[in-house]
Amino acid sequence: MLKPFPFLCLLSVVEADIQPTPAQTRVKILSEALPFIQKFRGKTIVVKYGGAAMKSEALQPSVITDLVLLSCVGMRIVFVHGGGPDINQWLDKPNFLHGLRVTDASTMEIVSKSINILWP
Repeated sequence: MLKPFPFLCLLSVVEADIQPTPAQTRVKILSEALPFIQKFRGKTIVVKYGGAAMKSEALQPSVITDLVLLSCVGMRIVFVHGGGPDINQWLDKPNFLHGLRVTDASTMEIVSKSINILWP
């Protein structure tokens, strides 16, 4: 199971708080992140930006900031958008197995339509 990078919220926390994040906290976050930065530098990282998160305007700036940070420390980002909530609205009865949508041919048509609406 993939674990989230401990530093993904570093810039978000700094920018979101009215009070600046104390230097000691930033050092702690960066020191925890350093092994991950070293391990994944030069690697391709797939980031799925899910449908529910996409609808949250409050999350958008921090997601972009975090992706820029990952890129700046040498990771190659593949950004994959979701559309789950929109797709589920179009389906009569979404079929899930172990938390994943089962996508048959007819469901795939709806997925394609939904994605084309999001990204024409």
